[in-house]
Amino acid sequence: MKELDLTQGSVPRVLLLFAGPFLIANILQALYGGADLFVVGQYDDAASVAGVAIGSQVMQTVTGIILGLTTGTTVLIAIATGAKNDREAAATIGTSICFFTAIGTLLTLAMTVFHESIAAAMHTPEEAMNDTKHYLLICSVGIPFIMGYNVVCGILRGLGDSKTPLYFVTLACVINIVLDFILVGYCGMRAAGAAIATVLSQGISFSTALCFLYRRGFRFRFTRKNIRFNPHLSKRIVTLGGPIALQDALVNISFLLITVIVNRMGVIASAGLGVVEKIIVFAMLPPMAISSAVAAMTAQNFGAGQLQRMNRCLYAGIGMALVFGISMCTYAQFLPETLTGIFTNDSAVAAAAADYLKGYSIDCIIVSFVFCINSYFSGQGNSWFPMIHSLIATFLFRIPLSYLFSRIDPSSLFIMGFAPPLSTTVSLLICVWYLKINQRKLRAKLSPSIH
Repeated sequence: MKELDLTQGSVPRVLLLFAGPFLIANILQALYGGADLFVVGQYDDAASVAGVAIGSQVMQTVTGIILGLTTGTTVLIAIATGAKNDREAAATIGTSICFFTAIGTLLTLAMTVFHESIAAAMHTPEEAMNDTKHYLLICSVGIPFIMGYNVVCGILRGLGDSKTPLYFVTLACVINIVLDFILVGYCGMRAAGAAIATVLSQGISFSTALCFLYRRGFRFRFTRKNIRFNPHLSKRIVTLGGPIALQDALVNISFLLITVIVNRMGVIASAGLGVVEKIIVFAMLPPMAISSAVAAMTAQNFGAGQLQRMNRCLYAGIGMALVFGISMCTYAQFLPETLTGIFTNDSAVAAAAADYLKGYSIDCIIVSFVFCINSYFSGQGNSWFPMIHSLIATFLFRIPLSYLFSRIDPSSLFIMGFAPPLSTTVSLLICVWYLKINQRKLRAKLSPSIH
């Protein structure tokens, strides 16, 4: 297990070395849902595509909650690592194991019991109802695997190791794609087959991760005695990760509400929205990976007291993210159907999705700033501000604008595509304002060390 010291060396180089494996791992992890939609789109009808799209959107909300909470673990371990406090790092890992076992159990029970109610609440088109329910139920059973995998990866990344998680997700992705073609293409199991493939691949990935940690261990002493519930550390995990989890959950709920709005426009529009959401998931992966690296690097340098290096990390992260964001937006303006056609053979669905993608792709540029700034604050232990401004932009702008634009032109998704970048612009303006305040506070902390 090779760990990077994020407090030393060239900032752009270290950030790129840490973010690279993170990006590849995120791309492969996104292939879970993407592969499901791709294979179903090749072999089944629009109803099955809509079922997988709606079901995976719900599961993405659950995964967002898990990822947000595990960010608390990553930041705490990174701060302890930067401060050379091995005892604190070991205690955080032990507490995380207990804490997330309980959370995973509760989420699994809730999702399996209420999966039918959730499908109904989504205003799922009648043709896609059975596929949606099957997908949700089966994927809900796999929540403990999703939880376990992300906890292990969160621990490793907090320690400065972004390469090892890449191996786990690569294995899972290969298994998932192979099983998708067997269960959906050969066996004709539609959305249920795609869900089974996802759950089995996640289970194998998690089992492999556990075996790795058991055999390799950590660079510091960690025993079974460390695996115990520490109320103080649990509170800190929730304090740091809770706002991020709540933000991700509410933002994903907003996506679900937008899905409800579009579902009223018919199965073609519903499938088209699902296709674009999958494309955007992939398009957002580079800025997300870079911003996650910014969070870990900021946290270690914050723990080490290297405040100027934190700022250089933020600027380098924004620059790297913009390369991907501008490229994606430019391509989507001129050749959108070459992207939407990947996930469906239905020309009507591909055309509807292309209309939506043209406006939505502008968001890829704006989030390059917002994601990195959010991670910069989270790495300092301030996860409340990112949550607050994201909720303002989402619920006061994105959802109302989506509804308004859907009423202006109910026959097309084109105008609706501009709701996301407009709302994210609101977030960016708030971020710039708060960043200036934060910089003044950091300079006040830095001045004693200068003199």
